[in-house]
Amino acid sequence: MDARPMPRPVGAASSAEDTRTVDEMPLHEVMREDAYAALERDPSATSIWDIVLYSTGTHIVWTYRRHHWLYTHGMKGLALLLAKRTRRKLGADIFPSAQIGRRFSIDHGIGVVIGATSIIGDDCLIYQGVTLGMTGKHGGKRHPTLGSNVMVGAGAIVLGNITVGDDAKIAAGSVVVHDVPCNVTVAGVPAKVVRDRRFSGPRLVKDDFDPTKLDDENVRWSCAL
Repeated sequence: MDARPMPRPVGAASSAEDTRTVDEMPLHEVMREDAYAALERDPSATSIWDIVLYSTGTHIVWTYRRHHWLYTHGMKGLALLLAKRTRRKLGADIFPSAQIGRRFSIDHGIGVVIGATSIIGDDCLIYQGVTLGMTGKHGGKRHPTLGSNVMVGAGAIVLGNITVGDDAKIAAGSVVVHDVPCNVTVAGVPAKVVRDRRFSGPRLVKDDFDPTKLDDENVRWSCAL
């Protein structure tokens, strides 16, 4: 194997200007972005070769990318056959017709299920055991739509033709059956909003501020309101 380092993709500023969709990009460029996105999100990886050689989640994403390319270029039968083999080999089931955006990462990856009409935006991260499934409807759009920069925790189940907004987070083990707004965290069964980051005005304290660490009891109570 060639030991030369893989060239890094464009920086954040340039990426913001690059508005191409996955289907408008060469396959190898999309897969390269996926690898570097995984490297940035994986604290155990020390180099891009750790991702390329050992990251099961990235291998799952890459096999999906190839199957999706075949599916959208008139080779549906071959794409479905290869996807069936991937289920046995890697323990994940991503239907080739699912639409997944750029810089997609799966952490670990075992047990991930993504249905046929699922749509996932750019810069999303999902963990092991996540299901993007349906609720019994067998025609039309029947799987979830995730916005950009969405995180779905381990074992979460997102069902039906619902929308999860940009920058939302779904806690591990949650069951989501209704739309999720942008910039919130949901948790529970059924999932409910447990943190709301939609307020964009000035803040008196930082998000990670802990009033219990203050010495003055009156100030602690004021900040806790």
